[in-house]
Amino acid sequence: MNKQSIFYNTVNVDGINIFYREAGDKTKPQIVLLNGVPNASSAFQELINDLKDKFYLVAPDFPGFGNSDVPDKNGFDYTFHNISVVMEKFIDKLGLTHPNVYALGYGGPVTFRIASRRPELFNSYILQNSNAYEEGLGPAMIAAAPYLENRNEETEKLVKPLLTLDGIKLFFLNGAKDAARINPDSYLNALYYLSRPGQQEIQLDLLYDYRTNIAEYPNWQRFLKETQPKMLLVWGKNDVFFPLSAAEAIKRDVPTAELHVYDTSHLALEEHHEDIAASIEAFLNG
Repeated sequence: MNKQSIFYNTVNVDGINIFYREAGDKTKPQIVLLNGVPNASSAFQELINDLKDKFYLVAPDFPGFGNSDVPDKNGFDYTFHNISVVMEKFIDKLGLTHPNVYALGYGGPVTFRIASRRPELFNSYILQNSNAYEEGLGPAMIAAAPYLENRNEETEKLVKPLLTLDGIKLFFLNGAKDAARINPDSYLNALYYLSRPGQQEIQLDLLYDYRTNIAEYPNWQRFLKETQPKMLLVWGKNDVFFPLSAAEAIKRDVPTAELHVYDTSHLALEEHHEDIAASIEAFLNG
């Protein structure tokens, strides 16, 4: 029987109230879980429930996401660099020491940026459908390339549909093995948060900034080759954003990385959180 509870807290980081989910015993191995669009820390709710008796887990919402503050664009530039700085300070403020990190989607660039500055910070890396290689860019990212290369009114039309219900469903349902296992509350809640005033501009800014991640890919690849980190890859192989080729590229440069592949979408936890929880437990206790 699971005895631990999940708590929902807030901490102030540089004047920004950062919401986070927290569970488990602080004396046990730490896992910080990072995700951005479309569903922020709520992506990890079931996984936290699966693991909360074995680990200490913390899942924050990035600035502008979920239940965290949404700083005005005039005072906070929505870039991956700035978000990574806030998340690094969040980790320090909570007193996390050498946590393991679980990075999903946008959580990957945030994690790699932090690791590049402080390579000793993370004990191990659990990556899910994130990317550090151009060959790992899936059809949805390739379709967004004109926007990343030249942001204007016409190219915005290519990516704005991602913020609609149909666009959000791409993350949850496109490539899912059994759509009946996907709780519609999840994508409807994501739509609610992404439909708030100012969100379209914030998300378009951040997506446009993804071009800076692509520019950093060679540096992150060098980091992986040189440090050979302890790494677990858990992948939804039918992801239209970062398909299996993204994981295979990482494993090529980090041969000891453990790879688990699931016949599902970008958000593999929706269908396979129990399987992924078991893989994490074996990985971290092995």
